[in-house]
Amino acid sequence: MVRIASWVSLLLVVVACGGTAATTQTDSTLPPVDLDAFVSALAADGRPTVVNLWASWCIPCRSEAPLLREASTRFGDRVRFVGVATEDAPSDSIAFIHEFDLTFENFGDPAGAVKAWASAPGLPVTLFVLPGGEILRRHYGVIDDQTLALGIDDIMNG
Repeated sequence: MVRIASWVSLLLVVVACGGTAATTQTDSTLPPVDLDAFVSALAADGRPTVVNLWASWCIPCRSEAPLLREASTRFGDRVRFVGVATEDAPSDSIAFIHEFDLTFENFGDPAGAVKAWASAPGLPVTLFVLPGGEILRRHYGVIDDQTLALGIDDIMNG
């Protein structure tokens, strides 16, 4: 059972680094992830959260990006979506976000700290996080629409 804590801490880290919590079409860099602040933020947010670890060079990540974008559009008012560009070049990560028009929050993690924390053997990885920060489920590998829908249902009703 993994517990996670304080969205405010993450915002302070992001603001201190000169970034914003979400990446938009005009951003040229991703806010760097600070593992402790990231974990704290998930717990403090109070919403169920889907965290997707991805990289621009990861072919399965490319195939699931449109599905995650659609789900974030559909459930974004009830479920928080967070992407973590893992072990990726910042310029490639930004290009990926623009290519797939990802409007949910994304952070850069070139060292792979979140991947290690999630005990992920590779990419992609999708975490389904309950309000309060407990990881309910980890999905390793490309996610399909049924698995994503079931995971979202579980964290919304968990």
